[in-house]
Amino acid sequence: MSMKLLSAPIRAINAFGTLLIEQVIVAGQLTVLGCQIIKWMFKGKRNWKNIVVQLNEIGVNSIPVIAICSMFVGMVLVVQIGKQFASISAVAFIGGTVGLSLTRELAPLITAVVIAGRNGSAMTAELGTMKVTEQIDALIALSVNPVSYLIIPRVIACAIMLPMLTIFSNIIGLVGGVAVAISQVGISSSVYFNSVVDNVTVTDFISGIIKSAIFGVIIGVVAAHKGLSCEGGAEGVGKATTGSVVMMITLLLIINYFLSSLFFTYQQGMG
Repeated sequence: MSMKLLSAPIRAINAFGTLLIEQVIVAGQLTVLGCQIIKWMFKGKRNWKNIVVQLNEIGVNSIPVIAICSMFVGMVLVVQIGKQFASISAVAFIGGTVGLSLTRELAPLITAVVIAGRNGSAMTAELGTMKVTEQIDALIALSVNPVSYLIIPRVIACAIMLPMLTIFSNIIGLVGGVAVAISQVGISSSVYFNSVVDNVTVTDFISGIIKSAIFGVIIGVVAAHKGLSCEGGAEGVGKATTGSVVMMITLLLIINYFLSSLFFTYQQGMG
């Protein structure tokens, strides 16, 4: 009986240890891939045609879904805080609160999550299909480095387009917020946008842009890692795609916390 009681904790410890080892291995693989990307970023030739294709796919084609998500995020923010602020005669702070929420946190994070689900999964599936059908091996046989030819254009496109989409998200979110502020709270657009200008600083705006660029690199590296490590045919591609989205969103949330803490500490020091 005592052995049975002891076996459950042992199994739990064993499972935890196995999971921890797996995560350490994955972290090591991501680090190695990141070093290879940095190496070939400066060493290899740029595939500009592929970069332009990825810029269009990640940036231009994502505008509609980013616009819808951002608009409703801004509208929901005003719905949540509008009446409460009005009840304490603080409607002059509604625009600033929405602006700070969007520029610091919501716009870069929502944009990154949408791109992770829309484009990150597609990149993983594309690279994974190339891996299981031995197209990656064919490139290597032709002396073409897959990191330089396939991965770097995607990472560059993510790092460039996410900040641009974040700026667009900020604008659309503020527009959605002012529409609800006028129709439901009863304040004017001038009061709303004056509050934004008074409360949102350049540092707040830049911190969100820096975040989004880092998020773009994370999405590109994770998608590449999951795609290149894919195996097992069509089933393996499906599992890799699902796993990449889960890993991307998890890393985005974790790294967002540390970046937010870093920027907040910096702003406090500047203040």
